[in-house]
Amino acid sequence: MCLSHAYGTPPDHQTAAAVLLRALELGYTHIDSAALYGFGANETLIGQVLSGRRNEFILVTKGGMFRNAQGQREIDGRPEMIKKNCEESLQRLKTDVVDVYYLHRWDKRLPIEESVGALADLVKEGKVKTIGLSEVSATTLRKAHAVHPITALQTEYSLWTRNAEVAVLDTCRELGIAFVAFSPIARGFLGGEPIDPATFPAKDIRLGMPRFQKEHFAKNIHLRDGLSAVAREQGCTMAQAALAWVLAQGQHIIPIPGTTRLDHLEENARAEQVRLSLAAIAKLNDLINPSTVSGARYNPNVQQEIDTEEIGAMR
Repeated sequence: MCLSHAYGTPPDHQTAAAVLLRALELGYTHIDSAALYGFGANETLIGQVLSGRRNEFILVTKGGMFRNAQGQREIDGRPEMIKKNCEESLQRLKTDVVDVYYLHRWDKRLPIEESVGALADLVKEGKVKTIGLSEVSATTLRKAHAVHPITALQTEYSLWTRNAEVAVLDTCRELGIAFVAFSPIARGFLGGEPIDPATFPAKDIRLGMPRFQKEHFAKNIHLRDGLSAVAREQGCTMAQAALAWVLAQGQHIIPIPGTTRLDHLEENARAEQVRLSLAAIAKLNDLINPSTVSGARYNPNVQQEIDTEEIGAMR
């Protein structure tokens, strides 16, 4: 996502291509995109850079949330729109089939079964191999899984975002569904680089997130000190400790850190080799959790769009 929009200023094409190609060299095998990312630009980038190496990775993308004719972000889960989104994504990605196709957001105007039925049709047509859901509750996941097997559920999960622990993680484990954790380094907050929302460019999506706003950020920034100390004790970086914590929560969990930088790409890849001690995991749980994080993860307008069990408004 961040190669095309969201955090900071996206890199130029040459830099973005270098990141993608180096990812394959390092052994990354899971490339995650969406029609929404850069309003199609991210899928186009992947198609241009990686279409000749299509058999080397699992390709996933998402539909049901996209740029509409008015140039605005829209959620539309009607079957005809999901199928239209998929056709356009396949063209941009320069492929005949994607390995997992997610419903990016549940369109609450429709029963989830209706949208999942459209995804199931895409499987029958051979355009997608399997289907997934993004940002849905355990209840919605069960309804969808009854219509067609769900391969993966994607939602935010990290030390500072634990909503999936309410019910979704256990439901995925029970049903044999992979849990794909996005923003496992907390949108850069748990990385080792200095972070100051005052320096974010105007279009950085974090500016609209309560945790990065002045009142909450002033409280949250101190959480990094404890993470830094644990990382030093464990002989790894802060980002690696954050990723290792996510990996330690279950074998069915797949974190997908994003980056625009080659050094961060390599740093993240090495997190797979980090094994946090039980004492370190316990210390991190005490340091960063729903009681110690200040601010909700989304503002009220965005929160209305998603369907996850929320732990409640954080202090």
